[in-house]
Amino acid sequence: MRIGVISDIHGNYQALQSILNDSTSQQLDTIISLGDNIGYGPEPELVVQELLAREISSVMGNHELALIRKDYYAKLNFLTQESLDITRTLLSSPSLTWLGSLQPYMVSEGIRYVHGTPPDSITTYLFNPSEIRIMRLFQDFPEWLTFAGHTHTLNLIGKDSNNQVTKEDLTPGARLLADNCRYIVIPGSVGQPRDTVDNSAKYAIFDIGDNSLEIRSVNYDVSETVRKLKKLNFPMQNWMRLQ
Repeated sequence: MRIGVISDIHGNYQALQSILNDSTSQQLDTIISLGDNIGYGPEPELVVQELLAREISSVMGNHELALIRKDYYAKLNFLTQESLDITRTLLSSPSLTWLGSLQPYMVSEGIRYVHGTPPDSITTYLFNPSEIRIMRLFQDFPEWLTFAGHTHTLNLIGKDSNNQVTKEDLTPGARLLADNCRYIVIPGSVGQPRDTVDNSAKYAIFDIGDNSLEIRSVNYDVSETVRKLKKLNFPMQNWMRLQ
């Protein structure tokens, strides 16, 4: 079984379309989203409708959470709030209902999916966690493999049977995951990458059959997304981050 994992689309329909077009040649059995399907980007409605049309399951991201939780929305910085205010006007009532119904995590085929930090945090980042924190994290859930988003970066966190912890940045390409290790994979962002590679859209493919993990990097028309952001008067940082 081959699983595509996408994360942090952030309303960037141009990037999502490029990823989905690329995935058609990869013989995927399913695609799962790690949330933050909306926010920052100019076409959240098209993103949501595409996910629904393709029956792509998703967990809840913090931007979805902010749409339904006023207390969490109030904690965000004013530029993120401004982006969400615009985003809300661009979403249909059915799309808002679907986004609000998403769950904080899911487990499928023995793999855990969460937006922030396992086992079920929507809002907590996994930026360069310490070895002690990693050891404690792996005690909180049973699955050997977890995919998490939120940071928009490309990272692999592991712990082997001898309790040795590893942390590394991922780059596009394929590798095998060891049988005697547990892993947390952060597969980058589709719609607003903040990795050290480039500004292309990123996603992951995991093959259950041979434990292979591949990070794929896909170019898209960034200028078109930027044009749409400017037209809708999104904050300048939203399009500057894409370039």
